[in-house]
Amino acid sequence: MHLSAESGANSRDAMAEFFVPVERTLTEVLSEHPGELVKTGSPNVVCSALPSHWRSNKTLPVAFRVVSLGEVLDGTVVTIRAGNDDNYCAELRNATAVMKNQ
Repeated sequence: MHLSAESGANSRDAMAEFFVPVERTLTEVLSEHPGELVKTGSPNVVCSALPSHWRSNKTLPVAFRVVSLGEVLDGTVVTIRAGNDDNYCAELRNATAVMKNQ
C-alpha cells in the first residue's frame, strides 16, 4: 500500500503532537527536582541521581527513587535492573517494589 506524501506529513504531525507533552512533562519534572532526578533509557521513567563516586558494596546514603511519568496502575509490581559498561547485570537487593500514589 502506498501513502501519499500528504498523508505521511499528517502522520508525522500527529506523532509530534503525541510526543511533545511527554517531553514537556519530563522537562517539568526534572526542573522541579534539580540534581535529584535524572533521565533513564526510557522516556517515561526518571530516577534518583547516584553519587559520582560510590563503592559498589556500600548502601546508598538516601532511598533510590524511580518515578514513572507514564500511566502505571497502583499495585503493579515493578522490578529494577541496572548495569554499566563493565557489569551489564548488577546484583541488586530489594529491586522489586509495588507502584503507589499514581
